[in-house]
Amino acid sequence: MAAYGLYTHIQSNKRRSVALLIGLFVLVYLMVYAGALIAEALSVNAPLDYLLRAAEYDFFKALPWATVGAVLWIVIAYQFHQAMIDAVTGAAPVTREQEPRLYNILENLCISRGIPMPTLRVAEDDALNAFATGMNRKQYSITVTRGLMNALNDQELEAVLGHELTHIRNGDVRMMVIAVVIAGVISFFGEMIFRLFFQASYYGGFGGRRRESGGRGGAGAAIIIAVVLIVVAWVLSVVIRFALSRRREFLADAGSVELTKNPDAMISALRKIQNRSELAHANSAVMEMCIDNPREDFANLFDTHPPIEARIEALVKYAGGRDPGPLALEAPQEAAGFATATPGPWDDRGAPSGPWGASEAPGGEKPFLPSEPPIRLDDGDGPWGQRRK
Repeated sequence: MAAYGLYTHIQSNKRRSVALLIGLFVLVYLMVYAGALIAEALSVNAPLDYLLRAAEYDFFKALPWATVGAVLWIVIAYQFHQAMIDAVTGAAPVTREQEPRLYNILENLCISRGIPMPTLRVAEDDALNAFATGMNRKQYSITVTRGLMNALNDQELEAVLGHELTHIRNGDVRMMVIAVVIAGVISFFGEMIFRLFFQASYYGGFGGRRRESGGRGGAGAAIIIAVVLIVVAWVLSVVIRFALSRRREFLADAGSVELTKNPDAMISALRKIQNRSELAHANSAVMEMCIDNPREDFANLFDTHPPIEARIEALVKYAGGRDPGPLALEAPQEAAGFATATPGPWDDRGAPSGPWGASEAPGGEKPFLPSEPPIRLDDGDGPWGQRRK
C-alpha cells in the first residue's frame, strides 16, 4: 500500500500535534503544582489540608508565569530548534559544490515528485544515521552522518533520503520537533523543582516566608503526594512518546520504496545501519528523530522505533524485497565510489587505472602516467605497417 502522502496518516499527525501541545501545558502545570507542594511542605510543619490549600494558592499565583514560560519556550524552539539540534549533533548545512553526490540524489528525488528541496546537512560522525527536522517548508532539513555517506552506495543512500522525505511529507517531522520541545520543557521544570528543594530549605520557605500552624504535621504526606504527581507527569510524558507511533517508520520505509521503486536498496541500507547508528553525543529526544534509534527501554515497551528486523520483514512481505542478511561494511574508499581497479599493463606503480590510464585519486592527486608510451615511435614498425622513413 502506498504510504507517501497518505491522507489519513497526515491528518492523524495534525491531530496528534495539537494534542501534544495541549499535553505540554498539562505537564507544565502539574510540575508547577508539585513543586509548590514540595516547597510548602519544606516551609512549615502544618496539616496536610493546609499544605494543599497553600500549594493551590502558590500554583495560581505562579500560573501566569508558568504559561508565559512555556509559550516562550515554544517560540524559541520553533525559531531555533535547528540550531539547538545542530549544536548537539555537530551538523552543518552543505551546498551542491561541497557534497555533489548527496545533493544530486536528493534533488532528483524531489524533482521526480515535485517536492520542495529541503536543506541538506552533514554531521561529521562515524555512526550510520539520518534524520529530518523542521516545522514548515522554509525550515525542513535532512541531516545525514558522514559515516552513512561513506558506507552506503548511491541506491541505498537514495532509499534513506526517500525515507526522510516521506517523514516530511507525512507530517512526522513536525510532531517529532514538538516532542523534542516537550522533553526540553519537562527537563527545565524538573530542574527548577530540584533547585526549589534547596532554596526552600535555605531560605526557610517558599517565597521567603514562614508560616506556623498548629495541629499534626502533614509535610511527609505532602511530599509523597508531590512525588506521585511528578511520577504521573513522567508517565504522561511517556504516553506522549506513545503518540509517536512506531507505525510511522513502517510508513516511511514504504514511502521510500514508492519513491525509489527499489525495496532491495531500502533493505540493504537498513542492514548496514543495523547496530551502527548510535550518535554518542545526541540525547534521547534527537535519537527519536533518527531513521534508527538503537537505545532500548525496559522490555522494549517504550521504544520509539520498531526493530530493524521487523521493518525488513515488512519490506520483504509487502514490497517484495530480498533480505541479504547482516552485511559487513565496505572500505570507505570503495563506498565513496573509488573502488580500486586492477592495475593496467603499463601501471608499474600499482596505481588504480581506468581504460585509458590511471584515474584521478579521491584526494585530487594527478593521475599516474607511465614513464614511457606503450608504443615507441623512434624505431621499428608502427601498429599498422612499416613506419615511413
